Amino acid sequence: MESNKIELLLKKYFEGESSIAEEKELQKYFASAGVARHLEKYKSMFGYFAYAAAQDSKQETKVPQLSLNKKQNRVWLSIAASIVVLLGAGTYVYFDRQVSNQDLGTYDSPEAALKETQKALAMLSKNVNVGIESVIALEEYEDSKNLIFKE
Repeated sequence: MESNKIELLLKKYFEGESSIAEEKELQKYFASAGVARHLEKYKSMFGYFAYAAAQDSKQETKVPQLSLNKKQNRVWLSIAASIVVLLGAGTYVYFDRQVSNQDLGTYDSPEAALKETQKALAMLSKNVNVGIESVIALEEYEDSKNLIFKE
């Protein structure tokens, strides 16, 4: 009779439906000497659970603390801030020099400058005209849509 009860408790245990009291009853049963032969395979598992519960898991861990006073903290903070400022200034100077070394299209003769300016303005005009053609096509679409749907 007791074996049937233990088998039912084991079934509930493995399905995750057992209560704490039922689990303690299982631990107590498997800790005893009268465990049925066909249930002995579970004895080591419940024995381990009892052993692990008996262990003291409250081990102290020490975290090393930095013992810096406020004056030392300020010194290190000011050093770190100085490094950040120097890196920022160095980065600005480095990239500023790269931009200033580029050829900005200066010409010695006014005729060459005029010719290049006319080329640039012609290219700009061409691209603007393409944009205007797109706007005209959109206006035609809008007119057609208004005729169909009559707002």
